[in-house]
Amino acid sequence: MIERGNLVGAVVAHWIYGVSILVFVLRLIQMPKLGHWIGAGVLLAALPLGFLLFQGPSLDRSALYYLQIGLMLAWLVAEFLLDWWPGIEFRQRHWIVIPYVTLFFAGAGGMIGVAALAGRGWTISAVIGFPGMGILAFVQRAVTGM
Repeated sequence: MIERGNLVGAVVAHWIYGVSILVFVLRLIQMPKLGHWIGAGVLLAALPLGFLLFQGPSLDRSALYYLQIGLMLAWLVAEFLLDWWPGIEFRQRHWIVIPYVTLFFAGAGGMIGVAALAGRGWTISAVIGFPGMGILAFVQRAVTGM
């Protein structure tokens, strides 16, 4: 049971990194609408994250684990409310963008810890994926303004 939970967490972390990287690349190559729709796939992470949160007590997880998953879920809620329903044009409003980006990186960074529970290989790939995603996020923002 614990190993399955660890694997689910690692896969979800990599899913979040992979979808985010793809969205940032699509923005860079001038395909933001496709990126927007592919980015909706990150919202699917809420289901397994909710499962992991629910299973946490039976897996004897630490308070940090709940914080890591909670931050990612909080960002997913913000993402849904800002980008999808009701959908607010917020990317040019710094008072919204700064907390949004901070929450994104806090949640995504915490997913390194969640992935690490699945073992060394998952840890290494998450430690590579997170900064790769972060660099692309800031490069595409500088280039595209999105």
